[in-house]
Amino acid sequence: MEKEITDEDLDRLGITNREYLSAASKRALAWPDLGNEWFAEFKVHDLKGDLAYEEGVVRRDPSAVIQVDGKYFVWYSKSTGSTQGFAGDIEKEKVFPWDRCDIWYATSDDGWTWKEEGMAVPRGPKGSYDDRSVFTTEILRHAGKYYLVYQTVKSPYVVRVKNQVGLAWADSPYGPWTKSEEPILSPADNGIWDGEEDNRFKVVKKGDFDSHKVHDPCLLFFNDKFYLYYKGEQMGEEITFGGRQIRHGVAIADDPLGPYVKSPYNPISNSGHEICVWHYDGGIASLITTDGPEKNTIQWAPDGINFEIQSVIKGAPHAIGLNRSLDTEKSPLSALEWGLTHEYKTGDYQYIRRFEGYRRSTHVARGESGARK
Repeated sequence: MEKEITDEDLDRLGITNREYLSAASKRALAWPDLGNEWFAEFKVHDLKGDLAYEEGVVRRDPSAVIQVDGKYFVWYSKSTGSTQGFAGDIEKEKVFPWDRCDIWYATSDDGWTWKEEGMAVPRGPKGSYDDRSVFTTEILRHAGKYYLVYQTVKSPYVVRVKNQVGLAWADSPYGPWTKSEEPILSPADNGIWDGEEDNRFKVVKKGDFDSHKVHDPCLLFFNDKFYLYYKGEQMGEEITFGGRQIRHGVAIADDPLGPYVKSPYNPISNSGHEICVWHYDGGIASLITTDGPEKNTIQWAPDGINFEIQSVIKGAPHAIGLNRSLDTEKSPLSALEWGLTHEYKTGDYQYIRRFEGYRRSTHVARGESGARK
């Protein structure tokens, strides 16, 4: 049914004559009737203590922050040394900053000053599916237990290597952690490489949206099941009019240990990079950033699968780790009040910082009356 165009619609959008509508005006008139309740902006701050920048050390991709007995916990990827890329000695050097990582964790009393507690989940022994790197982790606390999901790479780390997702669980946030013997999620197996050259763009068939890599896992308990959200990378990835061809998917299980079954509705986004999802209003909200035609949007799905855009924002911090101790049901943006992020100091080294998000409902100049919310 075609939307009725009212005089109020024209006035709000500053359109003078309904008989002469540009293509842009027609698009604006077709927009959904949304307010600014989901429109967010962000500030980023340095942390104190062990998570402050340290020369020669990579700390990146913080998990969600959880609070246990009054203390905040965060898990993250940690490695040392510079990155040489695929042109270096891949048997001895790092091809990415997240190469040769283990998962470490830190604690804080106030969310500003952090103490590094040590390693939580190490790489596996030679020959295992996670022997090269374990990284980009997320935490779920459920029914008195703790679950870490994370990316894995098996050596050698070549261009066409297929990343997977691993799982570890513990009775305490301090560990010890038990690791899954096999990955809980793998790329689709229906893409076909073209030839033997180590080139990810040469394909006979691209396959599913996640035929090359499954990345950035995040586990939520939703509708009495476990929803494993993840980023997919496709064999033969293209650059589209919106940037890299990156999309999100979800796999669902009855038990946190699996098995996880990919949703037949995948992909559930047509854009995005790192996964950032939270509970709101009986559904799931998702911050979509970095890649694709719908990047820099906040979306929401009543069923955790069929997402619709709620706002278009200027941008957001990278690799957000939400603060799961916040009451996310207070408002659409309450999950973004504060959390952690990472920032590139150089191409080789990243460090963890704190972000604060807030709703923006007015735009005023210095000295102008009006309030920013």
